[in-house]
Amino acid sequence: MQKLLSVVAVQFAISIAAILFSGTAFSQAESGSEQLRQFVRNSKTAEGDFVQQQLRTPKANEPQDKGLKVVRQTQGHFVFQRPGRFVWDTQKPYEQKLIANGNQLILWDKDLNQATFRPAGQALASTPAAILFGESSLDQHFDLIEGEERLGMKWVALVPKSDPSAKKKNGLPYTKISIGMVNGLPKALELMDGLGSVVLVTLDKIQLNVNLPANRFNFTPPAGAEVLRLN
Repeated sequence: MQKLLSVVAVQFAISIAAILFSGTAFSQAESGSEQLRQFVRNSKTAEGDFVQQQLRTPKANEPQDKGLKVVRQTQGHFVFQRPGRFVWDTQKPYEQKLIANGNQLILWDKDLNQATFRPAGQALASTPAAILFGESSLDQHFDLIEGEERLGMKWVALVPKSDPSAKKKNGLPYTKISIGMVNGLPKALELMDGLGSVVLVTLDKIQLNVNLPANRFNFTPPAGAEVLRLN
């Protein structure tokens, strides 16, 4: 079975990568929304590890007392540089890379020996990354709603502004976007779409303000690879 990321899966990866770095020390006494604002405002570069789980509610013939069920899990490493550059490197259970170099978004599937190129602006336009990669404040496009404290994190909901032009610009496919903050860093991200599908991403071993080589976000397909270019 081909393991090409679906459009939604790519959007999830972009959304997650877009918020993964900061360069400021924080107190956990600060509200989650203030931690997130400062995190985005002061972020430069970072790298770390992720575990991404796709969840669903149990079916009628399954036990209902265990909550959401994990239907797929991947893990890997990310590297990030503002604005608009990242590598989202899935390493298990298969190897894929999602690379944004500022101009293009590239999906590399090692098993398929296939690289797909698309314009970064078009690919990012319908995701939170369009806001979080940019230079503007989150508050220009989202209402940050303070959520509950759970799992040792202060959760913040990102609600698109009600202005019609803002909605058109964001074009978000998610009904809910929540970020769990700990000491000024995002430790978890929950994304829910209109069908009730949930993606939970947990983050670990985040290193801040790392020095990255100029070619870190370049990618050249190996000889013999299939290359698809989408406009």
